[in-house]
Amino acid sequence: MTVARMIHQLHDEEIKLLEALRLKRRDRAAPPGDGYSTGEKIADWVAATMGSWAFIIGQSIILVIWIILNVTAYVQQWDPYPFILLNLALSFQAAYAAPFIMMSQNRQAAIDRIAAQTDYQINAKAELEIELLHQKLDLLRETEVSELIQVIRRLEARLPPGESTFVGDLATEKA
Repeated sequence: MTVARMIHQLHDEEIKLLEALRLKRRDRAAPPGDGYSTGEKIADWVAATMGSWAFIIGQSIILVIWIILNVTAYVQQWDPYPFILLNLALSFQAAYAAPFIMMSQNRQAAIDRIAAQTDYQINAKAELEIELLHQKLDLLRETEVSELIQVIRRLEARLPPGESTFVGDLATEKA
């Protein structure tokens, strides 16, 4: 038995991939905010602010006050029912908020894609390393069994003739 026959060989592509992954180390993630442009920082801030409960509650309070003041005419009715000015203000807010939120989501999607690719590479490397460990354990086990058989044969050679049957039994079991 040769060592080459005992080992389950990885495919050439897997070996090349494993070597490439061993050379590449996972980059440390930059702290949030580092390396981002001013526009990206603003987009993140707008998305975080508009997606918070504080913003929703604050805007709801402003809308209720706006409607109450215009319906009761407590202060001059600057925007009587159907609240055309309020609709214009909300449409203006939505028109400007949407691109900021989209920019923030696109940047976050790009970050998520990079993280997913890195996770995939780490998992592939781990799988290939585990396969190599299995191969090494199999080789070690086969080598130890082979050495044990040789030791038993040497011990049987020292016994008087006719008393050595153990190695013959092992040979028939392996076949």
